[in-house]
Amino acid sequence: MAAVGAAEVAQALSRPLSCLQEPDCGRAARLRALEAIRAEVQERPLSGAVVQEVFGAQLVRPLARCLVGDAAERCRELALQLLRHGLSHGDRPGEALPVLLPALAQRLCPPQGFEPSEELRLGLVQLLSLLLQRCGASVAPYLTDVIRILQATLLDHYAEVRRESCRCAVACAQAMPEHFHMQSESLIKPLMQTISHQHYRVRVDVIQATGAVIQFGNGKSVDDVLSHLAQRLFDEIPKVRHAVTTVIGEWLLHLRDRYSYFHKLIPLLLGSFTDEIPENMKLAWTYWEKIGLQWEKENEEDLKDKMDFSVSPSHYPEGVTRPGLGCRELVSRNLSKILPGLCHDITDWVESTRIKASQLLYTLLLHAEDHITQHMELLLRTLYQACLDEESDVVKNCVKAAELIGTFVSPKVSLRLITSAFGKTPKPSCIMVLTAVIRGSPKEILQPHLTDLGNTLSQAGVCQRSEEVFYMEQLLCCVQALTEVCQEDCKEISLQLMKVLVTIMAIPCSQQLKEKVQETMSSLAEVQELDSFLYLYKQHIIQLMEWVSVSCDCWTCYSPEILQLDVIATHSGPVIGEALNDFILILKTCLQPNKDPQMRLKLFTVLSQLLQKASETINSQGLFPSYLETVIKDILAPNLQWHAGRTAAAIRTTAVSCLWALIRCEMLSPKEILKVKDGLMPQIIAAMDEDSKITRLMACRIVGVFLKVCGKQFDEDKFTNIYTEVLKRLDDASCDVRLAAAHTLTNWFKSLKDSDVKSAMESHIEFLYQELLIHLDDPDQNTQNAILEVLKEGSVLYPELLVREIEGVVHKHQTPVYCNQLLHHIQSAKESAL
Repeated sequence: MAAVGAAEVAQALSRPLSCLQEPDCGRAARLRALEAIRAEVQERPLSGAVVQEVFGAQLVRPLARCLVGDAAERCRELALQLLRHGLSHGDRPGEALPVLLPALAQRLCPPQGFEPSEELRLGLVQLLSLLLQRCGASVAPYLTDVIRILQATLLDHYAEVRRESCRCAVACAQAMPEHFHMQSESLIKPLMQTISHQHYRVRVDVIQATGAVIQFGNGKSVDDVLSHLAQRLFDEIPKVRHAVTTVIGEWLLHLRDRYSYFHKLIPLLLGSFTDEIPENMKLAWTYWEKIGLQWEKENEEDLKDKMDFSVSPSHYPEGVTRPGLGCRELVSRNLSKILPGLCHDITDWVESTRIKASQLLYTLLLHAEDHITQHMELLLRTLYQACLDEESDVVKNCVKAAELIGTFVSPKVSLRLITSAFGKTPKPSCIMVLTAVIRGSPKEILQPHLTDLGNTLSQAGVCQRSEEVFYMEQLLCCVQALTEVCQEDCKEISLQLMKVLVTIMAIPCSQQLKEKVQETMSSLAEVQELDSFLYLYKQHIIQLMEWVSVSCDCWTCYSPEILQLDVIATHSGPVIGEALNDFILILKTCLQPNKDPQMRLKLFTVLSQLLQKASETINSQGLFPSYLETVIKDILAPNLQWHAGRTAAAIRTTAVSCLWALIRCEMLSPKEILKVKDGLMPQIIAAMDEDSKITRLMACRIVGVFLKVCGKQFDEDKFTNIYTEVLKRLDDASCDVRLAAAHTLTNWFKSLKDSDVKSAMESHIEFLYQELLIHLDDPDQNTQNAILEVLKEGSVLYPELLVREIEGVVHKHQTPVYCNQLLHHIQSAKESAL
């Protein structure tokens, strides 16, 4: 019945076929002939046997010729449709291979020809795909033609042609693997040229095709494609990264030579653990677990002891699932081959590469566990460099990796290697890595190494190496880590940690950092069950003063110890009062006139600050008065001597400030003033002529106090010397100084009133009356009032003399009211005396 059907169809096709084969047949006639053939073959219900017989015997060759050589696109399109119909419905499509594959190669491969129509090129590749699908291994004799076609179509300008070519490559690899592996390398180059195509769907298909071509072809091509696949892990499209993960996972499971490529493929798969898309992460983990279990099964004999007797580590990162034995072993055995390249990538110039490499480092170390130990030197070198990266994600990942060193590597090894780096110039990154290692370590393992750690951190070469804020922040983080991890064990290195914290606080930096230091001090006190950080100072104040004063005889203004002393003295509050012996000794040593002027200025500033609140600081224990003689004779007096220069003037200002602070807080008692007046008075009187307003002001006040306390004991020369200098201050540019000078003159008159030298001073008093009456007409009302009070006090000495002087100048004053008030006061005093 089938034969009859075939004969009928053959008879119906004879006329259009003869027309199609005539050399002078026009385009319209060829189109009609092809349409007639389609009507007979496609539109009639024919069995597969009939289609095969008609297709094989009559249609394949004419249609193939039309497909290859017809100038009309519509004719080629109809021929292609008929060929696809025949291959799809015929029983023995393999019989068409000798005709069709050369035709396809001729139409798709240069230099013979090139199909100009994109749609027809796509149809031709789909026809090839259909042949591979229907014929399978029968295509093997024509594999060379297929490879040639694919080499051309994989680079086609039309994206859909490239995608279909990728599917063809997969079908070809799967259909005849025993033959395909000999020619598979020919497809690698065009695939890699297409893997970065602008359309993500093309990239996905290329990656899948690459996976099949290598899995069923020559495994040596892995080396040629790895860098391209690694680059696709940075693709912004999740589906592309998903495809890479799938391909790598399949290779690790099924590639024949996978053992040779473990060290190259594992990093790519583990790199997907940190993919931002959860689906991709889950896929990578699923493959990795399968790979680990498979490897475990394949190497069961080698792993028998570990499988039977392995013990989980007592300390493990919180919230992290431990990988299986097979996974851990795979990483451990390949780590020496993976790490060098990875460490190079962490310092790559491309930011995304550095981030991905740092993420992978953490994953690898999590798997390697104690096997990290043998790679410590390379790891630490890399981490020191990477922790200085400008990209915060790189630093964060490297710090996490360094914490794993603390978790898995013995501190005896890790701390020795890290602290040995401090022997050179320590970088902030060295401190950062040490901090991370401490945070990752269990408390009980760190305990035996605490003393060494404390001594290392408190070395001058470490804690005083730099004034850079970033370095100091890392040093502070290290102390915080020790406090948080070791808790009460920190008591044995409390002094060393205090030295570090004092040094950090001494560096000129932001207020925020100083607040953090104070918080850390409070935490250190808390773990030792102390009420506040002041008790830490109380515990260590003597040792801290000894530590800071070791080289005080050689200090300059650049010595960090000055800033440290400043912190200890001012930040310890009342505790400094317990270490006065050391503190005063340091001041006595460093405040000699032959020492660095800038340094003396800094130290005087510290002393001046403390004296402002003496009862809460240096005199908190009531012991400071016993050191007053030393402070005044050996510290203040030598620095009140005049020397040229601005710094020397500033020193005199702070020295005068300190002396005034002593007097104002009443630590310098009248008894003490009597002892020191002779030594200090010349310098204080000289200080009233300083350029600094503050110095002149305080000098006037101090002279006033000296007059009040011991003025009655002064001789004629001292009275004369004092009033002469104080009188000059009434012409001072500063109103405050003029008022202080007036107050001092009031005390001068009070002292002279009961003095034995009063009569000898009459001429001087007359001169002083005259000068004061001039200032009584000062434009400033406050000054006028102050001078009026001075003259009222002075009128007691020689009232008649003063009245005569007033009467001689009252008519010259712009505001005679003050003269009149003074005359009235003198008259009232005279009357009351009667």
